Amino acid sequence: MKRVISTLFIATFTLFAAPALAAEAPMTVEGAVTVDVAKAEELFNDDAVVFVDPRKKSDFDRAHIPGAVHLDIKGKSTNMTEASLSEAVGGDKTTKIVFYCNGPSCPRSANSCVKAKAWGFSNLFYFRDGIPAWEAAGLPVE
Repeated sequence: MKRVISTLFIATFTLFAAPALAAEAPMTVEGAVTVDVAKAEELFNDDAVVFVDPRKKSDFDRAHIPGAVHLDIKGKSTNMTEASLSEAVGGDKTTKIVFYCNGPSCPRSANSCVKAKAWGFSNLFYFRDGIPAWEAAGLPVE
């Protein structure tokens, strides 16, 4: 009986808890500067900085940082590609880009930084705490 319960626990953990743990965003991303909400706000106040939101459309539609470009890293219609990211920054791969998503449990912004770096973009910022920290700080959302 003990063995059955143990096996059931392991199976349940593998199906439900393990995927959630795997989705944890990294603390840093090589080639990007990790920023907190204060630095993200400072960057937001610089008109030359582009904020990119790689979340799914329903999350973006619920609330996003004003002026952010929606480029869903997993999407089909607003897909983040080298061309779409380049278009978002006016073709200048040295433009400052801030990637954010749904906070520490969402790896989309980290994955976007990795892709952007591989495509030759060089001025990348990783706002790991994302929209939850932005809203908690009372900063504007659309």
